[in-house]
Amino acid sequence: MKNKGEIILKPTKDNSLRRFHPWVFSGAIAHASEGLQEGDVVKVFANDGAFLGVGHYQTGSISVRILSFEDEPIDRDFYLQRLTEAYRLRLKADLIRPDNTIYRLVYGEGDNLPGLIIDMYGNTAVVQVHTVGMNRDRHLIVEALQEVVPSHAIEHIFYKSEATLAYTGDREFRDGYLMGGDKVNPVAVENGLKFHIDWLRGQKTGFFIDQRENRKLVERYAQDRRVLNLFCYTGGFSAYALRGGARKVDSVDSSAKAVMLTNENIRLNFGEDARHGSCSEDAFKFLKKIEKDAYDLIILDPPAFAKHRGAIKNALQGYRKLNLAALEKIAPGGIIFTFSCSQAITREQFRVAVFSAAALSRRRVRIMYQLEQPVDHPINMYHPEGEYLKGLVLYVV
Repeated sequence: MKNKGEIILKPTKDNSLRRFHPWVFSGAIAHASEGLQEGDVVKVFANDGAFLGVGHYQTGSISVRILSFEDEPIDRDFYLQRLTEAYRLRLKADLIRPDNTIYRLVYGEGDNLPGLIIDMYGNTAVVQVHTVGMNRDRHLIVEALQEVVPSHAIEHIFYKSEATLAYTGDREFRDGYLMGGDKVNPVAVENGLKFHIDWLRGQKTGFFIDQRENRKLVERYAQDRRVLNLFCYTGGFSAYALRGGARKVDSVDSSAKAVMLTNENIRLNFGEDARHGSCSEDAFKFLKKIEKDAYDLIILDPPAFAKHRGAIKNALQGYRKLNLAALEKIAPGGIIFTFSCSQAITREQFRVAVFSAAALSRRRVRIMYQLEQPVDHPINMYHPEGEYLKGLVLYVV
């Protein structure tokens, strides 16, 4: 795509870009070319005329997301290079294996492609964009994707962006297949476990890939334990716990559809396993009604309690309340896996909320592990906002 215009920043507002942070906020702009449209590729200059970067323009608080700090065209070759870098990282991390066909290929700013997510499920790639510029470039991205991923490993490309791309311009797209679409197998494999992925109607791209390594850790500690998986969604933690030898596993989610998908995934791997039970119920209500000492291992993986900074106070109260309820009910010697996926909540804020819950419970609590997102969700050194998943593993006496 050709450059459509220029952005000139106010004096002193270029510092973050000189430190390679990829966002230009609207308040930093002194001048913009007339007639700019959302999705246009623009060059960004300091007030003294120095070139700073090139990126996608969009209305809103973040006006430009920088794609390159070099003066280069944003074309097919650009996407080919960036996707190749991303694919090689996953290869080096040993994520692409016959027993693991679920991984995130592109994680926005973490792979220097802000506004773009690509998740791989078996031989299907699910592409999701969050900027108009990436939507405009979707066909360039698909062409590059087909060249980077071996042909035997990608037969279908599904575009899922209607829910993530809210803007005032004309919608020239709909969710649907950009390649393939016939005889699609919705089952993919994560560390040897099979999962039915509903990228058509499921949350995000259909599966929470970011918990892969943490699910393996649950498996390690599940032997002979009674496990409660709250906010189970598709039952990932439940499947790993069962494979780890759990005595019983109960999966709970407020969504009946999520519970149905969890049950399907359990049957895919274990058939009609009497150790597994499930119900559709609010997590807080479920914790309130169960007896003390009913579970030896509890997983708390709620949806984001704070989707923006204005919700931080209420979110921290929610994390404290949730963890307190679990701490009050778990059996002595029990383990709690507790998470926050709220980007607005810092690691320290989450830890303080859990600390407060532990103090209120008056139980002896030790931190066994501090958890984070996996290697296929890399954090750009210059974009700390890319770190969002935080977790603690607690040993409770």
